[in-house]
Amino acid sequence: LLGIPLILLSLLFPALLFPSPGNRWVNSRLSTIQLWLLHLITKQLMIPLNKNGHKWALMLTSLMVMLLTINLLGLLPYTFTPTTQLSMNMALAFPLWLATLLTGLRNKPSASLAHLLPEGTPTPLIPALILIETTSLLIRPLALGVRLTANLTAGHLLIQLISTASVALAPILPAVSILTMAILLLLTILEVAVAMIQAYVFVLLLSLYLQENI
Repeated sequence: LLGIPLILLSLLFPALLFPSPGNRWVNSRLSTIQLWLLHLITKQLMIPLNKNGHKWALMLTSLMVMLLTINLLGLLPYTFTPTTQLSMNMALAFPLWLATLLTGLRNKPSASLAHLLPEGTPTPLIPALILIETTSLLIRPLALGVRLTANLTAGHLLIQLISTASVALAPILPAVSILTMAILLLLTILEVAVAMIQAYVFVLLLSLYLQENI
């Protein structure tokens, strides 16, 4: 009615469910678990980085929590998962990858450019290697976005196909239908794990790209 894309509301709404930690001595169990989880995520992401990289802590942790929330909420019935769309994933991957690259070029340009040519390369191979290394550098954001999209889309498609099969088989072959439902349950557990792991992998790779450039 107001021209507001509903996807924005569906992305922002889960954030209201997170409890905000107060200044009281005793918080609720939910706040305690949330704080522990945030500390754990931040610690894991910041271990390989030096002091300069710690400025990225808030952004990387926020990104991971957002991806984790979207991926897990997308497994609920009658929901849409925005991270199955390549456009959204590329919109997250490309600017952040570019920021890590520009950070490296600004702070230590010679070391950043040195990554394009491994030490001790024979002279005839230099042009080919520079091309290969440049291509692999430019493919990184595409790989980030496509990995997230492909993994989540494949999982959702499998769930869709197996659930349709179990419903279709129920009146004809009840025994086979029950077996299919058991497979569906196991696949759903796997998808919950995939939703968590893909959010972690996306942010971890960004932090490793950052580590290379600082």
